[in-house]
Amino acid sequence: MVRYRALQQAAMAAALAAACGTAAAVDWGDNAISYRYGTRFREPANPNEIGKNVVNFSHFDSYKYGSNFLSADVLQSDHSDPTASGHGATEVYVLYRNTLDIGKVAGKDLKWGIVRGWGATAGFDWNTKNDAGYASRKRMWVLGPTVMFEVPGFLNVSVLELWESNDPTGNPHNSRYEYKTHPMLSAAWGIPIGSLPLSYEGYLNYIAAKGPDEFGNPTKPEINWDSQLMVDVGAVAGGPKHTFKVGFEYQYWKNKFGNDNANPFFRGGATARTPMIRAEYHF
Repeated sequence: MVRYRALQQAAMAAALAAACGTAAAVDWGDNAISYRYGTRFREPANPNEIGKNVVNFSHFDSYKYGSNFLSADVLQSDHSDPTASGHGATEVYVLYRNTLDIGKVAGKDLKWGIVRGWGATAGFDWNTKNDAGYASRKRMWVLGPTVMFEVPGFLNVSVLELWESNDPTGNPHNSRYEYKTHPMLSAAWGIPIGSLPLSYEGYLNYIAAKGPDEFGNPTKPEINWDSQLMVDVGAVAGGPKHTFKVGFEYQYWKNKFGNDNANPFFRGGATARTPMIRAEYHF
């Protein structure tokens, strides 16, 4: 437990120091508001396909020694994922990552073959949801190395250690439950398709099992692949480029939150195959 606390505090300190230290030193930045909608979302222990409207704010910037990424989702479910009063549940999910570029910190060009650079990533995930069942209140700190590949746009691959806890409805413990520390292999990309006004964007996470859950059930490795093909509407219409985008998004999430989709208790709800429409405005 002492080692867990020390490493968790190291990730927290790295993320907060990076956020505070770069606020006034941004070289380039992009903000976006997006909307996506799908009718085939799933939740563990819920046998229904769920419709969700999702509004997102994201921020990306680069600075002298690296980059920051912030994403905040508000997910509004339909009645198939209800609150105690029967209305659709609301979830808020916030993610932050800071990546220090080791070459920039050292003042050296560390390009090597197909590798553009090497980094160290720290950050956190935070969520809250008011559904009538689990009502997640996840907290997670992340820390680990990142490889940045030489591609049009970007492709970053990280191996991150995860320190995750939760305090859901029905938690039998007297305090927030801490899962076993576990790793995640994570890739994120945004790649233009030649000279076309198209881009392929998204992420892929493979997350190892995190030991028993709050109720003593074994967890399973999970796969979360979310990607979108986006059209730059401004470029097509002769207006400003990289401002308005629309497209198609698809998410495949197996063993969501580490729950075993093969367990009859989860009623097939721990794996989702969700097509979505998506629109973005960048500023």
